[in-house]
Amino acid sequence: MKKTQVINSDISRVISQMGHFDTLSIGDAGMPVPRETEKIDLAVSNGIPSFLQVLDNVLTELEVQRVYLAEEIKDQNSAQLEAIKGRFPETEIVFIPHVKMKQDLHKCHAFIRTGEMTPYSNIILESGVTF
Repeated sequence: MKKTQVINSDISRVISQMGHFDTLSIGDAGMPVPRETEKIDLAVSNGIPSFLQVLDNVLTELEVQRVYLAEEIKDQNSAQLEAIKGRFPETEIVFIPHVKMKQDLHKCHAFIRTGEMTPYSNIILESGVTF
């Protein structure tokens, strides 16, 4: 049995297969996921698990060098934005239009769907290196 905090086998597998500059996305229950992008569906019910719970879990194993957020989060979900910023004090945050974020999901190794029900609670994490 794994000793680390990421015990979901699909999430653990995706993280372990990522290299420098590869991307992984975590998002709310409503984000449309391209058919060719692997979807790891964790959503159980409204808010369960939350976006931040899943993000915190992934961050225990994934080295992140850059974060992409929808520009719309600034006006539509400022509380979530502040919570995200608090988790990345030294990491570059790039804001892109939500439409572009949906297009960029085609390039992600996977999309982790949460039970989050707040607008624009979606993130693309760009993998860094640990050396």
